[in-house]
Amino acid sequence: MTDERQVLDEMRDADDIAPGITEAADYSIRAAVWTYAIGFGLASLLTVASFATVKTPLIWGPGIAVMLAVLAVAQMGVHLVFFLHMTSDPDNTNNALALAFGVLIVILVVFGSLWIMGYLHDRVMPTGEMMQNMMQMQR
Repeated sequence: MTDERQVLDEMRDADDIAPGITEAADYSIRAAVWTYAIGFGLASLLTVASFATVKTPLIWGPGIAVMLAVLAVAQMGVHLVFFLHMTSDPDNTNNALALAFGVLIVILVVFGSLWIMGYLHDRVMPTGEMMQNMMQMQR
């Protein structure tokens, strides 16, 4: 088993290492802490930017939601790279597939819920009619 690991280590690109991976050659604790600090700084900056986006008059009203979505995707990217150590390394294939499956489930739940709510909204009796029907039934 160690021979397979050595072959994989030799095949691996030295530049394809996630920030914060301390098992990599020539990677010190100081470098790991530095990359976590960079990740924290970027995440903090994106958080402040999202609050500033809501409060600024420089962005047109409907554009605020788009800007917040862009900042949220950027925030997810920072977390995936700097804190969850996602790379294109072959060792991360299972992690990437699990992430993709999780995203698929979330999309199915959100859009399925919206579809069901839209379907029910079209078929629910308006409140005024419902009140009139209840009054007629009581007579």
